[in-house]
Amino acid sequence: MTTKLIAKVTSEGKLEIPTEILQQLQPLTEYEISITDQEIILKKQSNVTVDLDSFLQELDQLEPDPEQPTLEEISAIVKEVRQELWGKS
Repeated sequence: MTTKLIAKVTSEGKLEIPTEILQQLQPLTEYEISITDQEIILKKQSNVTVDLDSFLQELDQLEPDPEQPTLEEISAIVKEVRQELWGKS
C-alpha cells in the first residue's frame, strides 16, 4: 500500500516531513537519498559499511590513552591474579 502525503521545504531550507511518516522512522537510522527531476527517494540503509583504510588512518591519528596500563603493569596484574587463583608458588 502506498500512502501519499505532502512535505514542504521551509523558508530556512528544511524539509518538513509529516508526523505520520516521522512516527515510522527510527532514531539514528541512516537513509540513502536518491534525487531525480521528479522524485526524492529515501531508502533505509540495511548494512552500513566501514572503510577499513579510513578507520585505520583515524585510529593512527588518535592520541594514546593516558589511563591505559603499560605492558609491565598488565603483566603484574596477571601475575597477581594467577597467584590469588592458584596459590602462592
